Amino acid sequence: MAEMVRKIIQLASTVVFNSYAAGFASGNIYRGNLKQVCVPFLNCYSCPGAISSCPIGSLQAVATGASYQFSFYVAGFLALIGITSGRLACGWLCPFGLIQELLSRIPSPKFLLPTWTRYLKYLVLAVFVLLLPAIATDFFGIGTPYFCKWLCPAGTLEAAIPLAIADQGIRGALGPLFTWRLIWLIAIILFVIIVHRGFCSVFCPLGAFYSLFNRISFFSIRRQTNKCSNCGRCTEVCYLKLPGSQQTNHPDCIRCLKCVNNCPNGAMNWEIQLTGKKEEEFFNA
Repeated sequence: MAEMVRKIIQLASTVVFNSYAAGFASGNIYRGNLKQVCVPFLNCYSCPGAISSCPIGSLQAVATGASYQFSFYVAGFLALIGITSGRLACGWLCPFGLIQELLSRIPSPKFLLPTWTRYLKYLVLAVFVLLLPAIATDFFGIGTPYFCKWLCPAGTLEAAIPLAIADQGIRGALGPLFTWRLIWLIAIILFVIIVHRGFCSVFCPLGAFYSLFNRISFFSIRRQTNKCSNCGRCTEVCYLKLPGSQQTNHPDCIRCLKCVNNCPNGAMNWEIQLTGKKEEEFFNA
């Protein structure tokens, strides 16, 4: 039941924040006042239905120069989301996260990746979201949103393909970049079919940003070792397949709460903690 509630919230988030239906019919992008608001999850700015801004696109705007005051607001907003809830938005609100979970239900062999691959998303954040837009600028000092342009599968799925379908002019202008993005999207789809939420754990720069706050965020998960029988159920149901002893506020934890809801001994629970408890208490309380 709890997992069904989460799925409903994920679906509602997808529909509400992509509710500009006229955009899908006309191939136009919503440009109203709500577009100045950044959502706390990956959702392409150029999606015909999107009524808000992409956080990664906004982070790239931060890197292009100090004159972008709106970008400072976005960075502060995302930091606030991180400090209050860590990666909760990844597990409960992100449309592309929902898509990955649905794709992972396709029957296929499932694989666990080496631990080092989880660090690649920090490289993506540092290089493609922050450094390249700041360093590789044009004559006017404006950088290119490299992640959005080359590596974002959500942008291809939510924006490039729908716009190409709806607008004949866009279809006529498609070239090598669209071909690359389509190949990359297909590769990511195949990847997340065999690796549970593989894009989240390996490539997502927003997940990398939020993960920096997981251990210190107000929203936390507690594991009581005196109740834990080490049955392994939490690892079995975990989308990221994190070991039970590491699931409490691990940087990769997306706060889906499957470990909490499936623990047969009630050893896992969540809480809002504002007093800055030491990490050891999470394990020994």
